[in-house]
Amino acid sequence: MASRRLNPGSITNPPAAPPTAAAGPEFRAHALRLPPESAGLRFDQALARCLPQYSRARLKDWIETGAVQVDGRPLRAKDKVLGGEQVRIQAELPVEVTVAPEALPLEVLFKDRALLVINKPAGLVVHPGAGNARHTLQNALLGLDPNLARVPRAGLVHRLDKDTSGLLVVARTPEAHTALVAAMASREITREYLAVCTGVMTGGGTIDEPIGRHRTQRTRMTVRADGRPSVTHYRVVRRFRAHTLVRVTLETGRTHQIRVHLAHAGYPIVGDPVYGGRRRLPAGASPALAAALQGFPRQALHAARLELTHPVSGKLLEWEAPLPQDLTGLLAALAAAA
Repeated sequence: MASRRLNPGSITNPPAAPPTAAAGPEFRAHALRLPPESAGLRFDQALARCLPQYSRARLKDWIETGAVQVDGRPLRAKDKVLGGEQVRIQAELPVEVTVAPEALPLEVLFKDRALLVINKPAGLVVHPGAGNARHTLQNALLGLDPNLARVPRAGLVHRLDKDTSGLLVVARTPEAHTALVAAMASREITREYLAVCTGVMTGGGTIDEPIGRHRTQRTRMTVRADGRPSVTHYRVVRRFRAHTLVRVTLETGRTHQIRVHLAHAGYPIVGDPVYGGRRRLPAGASPALAAALQGFPRQALHAARLELTHPVSGKLLEWEAPLPQDLTGLLAALAAAA
């Protein structure tokens, strides 16, 4: 679905810092209201949930140096909050650009002065990390718009796993980034995914199970009682002989949430190398179906729809990304065998 166009108003991007050199301190100003669900939290915890683009150490330093005012007065990091407090921050942030821009192809579905919406292909890492210092989405974004060096994480508001395809929103200014991160924390951004699962579901439902890091396998996440609250809604789009196509909506955004929750419910995503278990073929599967299932190169998960309120105009926008070729081929093979 095409997005509704808008007049983005007057936003001026700050001058770009040299992409591979450190820049001087940058002045940051934020104004936000703590959400009601912050009630009872320590102030530093509540603030970290609203501004996840900053480290806890950075926020604590701002609190302790008086750069943060709550309803016009300072609070200590350990003070409990009621929810609804008005927070204002005026602080300096040293800016260092350590990610090199690269001229990589990107499919841009929407672009204005405040936002970009990208249709990410499977196989593209979002952030540089160990073993992935180059050729990431963040490198590509800096190559597309050098001004993104002034925005936390080159403007990325959320992320997708390397082998998940689909929609990502990118903020082009610090102000837009702050607004969108707060909207994400307040569950005001809708993200819908399509997933092909092993097993035939009888109907849709909700998975409300906390997720935390696996105690012994640190690269995995798992359902555990002391994990962070995590809620996933799903509904059946189409049933096949031994598989189900589902549409999934996230209420929270934990690492690997959809993959962990669906596997926990007994319906792992086809092709998931971490949570999918041993690849299973339905009894009597044709050679074509067996090849399609065994040869599918990634988890069959696609970020298909995104809806948000534009941080400048206030207009509601939505985008849809069509299924990539590998997923359409998988669905065709499942349909032919049904």
